[in-house]
Amino acid sequence: MASVAYEMSHLDMLESEAVHIFREVAATIEKPALLFSGGKDSVVMLHLAVKAFWPAPVPFPVMHVDTGQNFDEVIAFRDRTVERYGLRLIVSSVQDDIDAGRSHEDHPNAPRNQLQTVSLLRGITENRFGAVFGGARRDEEKARAKERVFSFRDEFGQWDPRNQRPELWSLYNGRHRKGENMRVFPLSNWTELDIWSYILAERIELPDLYYAHRREVVERDGMLLAVNRFIEPTDAETPFEATVRFRTIGDATCTGCVQSNAATAEDVVAEVAAARITERGATRADDRISEAGMEDRKKEGYF
Repeated sequence: MASVAYEMSHLDMLESEAVHIFREVAATIEKPALLFSGGKDSVVMLHLAVKAFWPAPVPFPVMHVDTGQNFDEVIAFRDRTVERYGLRLIVSSVQDDIDAGRSHEDHPNAPRNQLQTVSLLRGITENRFGAVFGGARRDEEKARAKERVFSFRDEFGQWDPRNQRPELWSLYNGRHRKGENMRVFPLSNWTELDIWSYILAERIELPDLYYAHRREVVERDGMLLAVNRFIEPTDAETPFEATVRFRTIGDATCTGCVQSNAATAEDVVAEVAAARITERGATRADDRISEAGMEDRKKEGYF
């Protein structure tokens, strides 16, 4: 009998790796959780988790570290998705930490992304999570590229880039003591183009902000920022309407958009294939810091 060879596509291999990572964590680490904000990477990550455990439900909750300065459309999408899959949503609020004096913002409507670390660590500790899945990818930023798929964090949530565990032959070591935890990144080896190609292939629903639409914007610090209740034009700025989309979605005070006519997933794939700047480098004001600056934030517990 002639043998039949089966060749996996690039996306099939990435999917298979991610599914393996989800199952490995579920089998070896007590009380994992998945970070879910409604952004494209967390949506893809949740889609993969659903596949990993189908027909059983996803066996862990999702947690959103909420800055309180989100796009309304993204929060609405988050809640619809949680309801559709019957998930348990845990919200760890930055505002709660500000009110309790654990975090401090520089001024009203200041970007809160850096304040997420306190809320993330509190959410992990309060819920005693042994592992937390994150949607970070190595192609996003240099400090992220240094992390393993299983990223060990000590009892203070800190990361030591010079003392990481080997992952030869995709063998992962999730061992940790009480109070310690693992940050796990199933999308580590994906690129932005891989993410969008997978969204297209799997027909994954996303918030409409990711596709071209008309929106009032202002130009600030070389970026286009959407005018909303967190971003108001200064006297020196003139708002204008433009056809834009968001390549990444985070705190509305520091997440920029790009002029684009990409109104479908097919259009976005073509646009991303021609891009030469990462989505975070192009549209996230808080990421316009040095590699050492981001690495220091990660050492303190930032995702």
